[in-house]
Amino acid sequence: MILVLDDEVRPEYRYLGPEIERLTPESDYHVYAEDRDHPPLEEYDGVVISGSTASVYEEGYPWFETQMDLVRTCRDRGLPLLGVCFGHQLINAALGGEVVEDRRRSTFVEMTTVESSDPVLEGVEPIVPVLHSDLVIEPGSGMEVIAETEYNEYFCTRHAEAPIWTVQFHPEFTERVRDEPSDWSDGEHSFDECNATAVLENFEACCPQ
Repeated sequence: MILVLDDEVRPEYRYLGPEIERLTPESDYHVYAEDRDHPPLEEYDGVVISGSTASVYEEGYPWFETQMDLVRTCRDRGLPLLGVCFGHQLINAALGGEVVEDRRRSTFVEMTTVESSDPVLEGVEPIVPVLHSDLVIEPGSGMEVIAETEYNEYFCTRHAEAPIWTVQFHPEFTERVRDEPSDWSDGEHSFDECNATAVLENFEACCPQ
């Protein structure tokens, strides 16, 4: 069973976390931004941390530290962990990395895989959807780059020893929800070129059953 933690702080934008749950059949969905009372981590085979319209450097969200403790617990226990967008940023920040404000991107981008043998990115095409305004500019301790873009060197990362992966893009963002963000634009690419959902399948395969 995969624990899906929805970090979206604005209920009206809470449409991507449920998509992670939908695309991960054996999962247990919790809105972490409102309720941190999920079952013990021992009951799960892996954890996915969702995106959010919040920023990890913002004040006023005391649960950020609680979740950063959860990240470090997963690392110490060897529990597989996947961070998506905000989750990517929070995991790196929890391990000592740095996240800064950039500019809003809501479109397809092309990534370059740095580590071709990574199991979570295996078979994932380079065209991926992004919805973000912040960037990791310094990865957390132990985190290595597995994919980059022209505008960000630390687009996707993984831990050198623990089963932790992070992706700045949204593997759960498909044509099904393309009309939810008001500023989405396909740009020069299309969903026909994108199979980013494979990340969730790959991560699930990395979790012990």
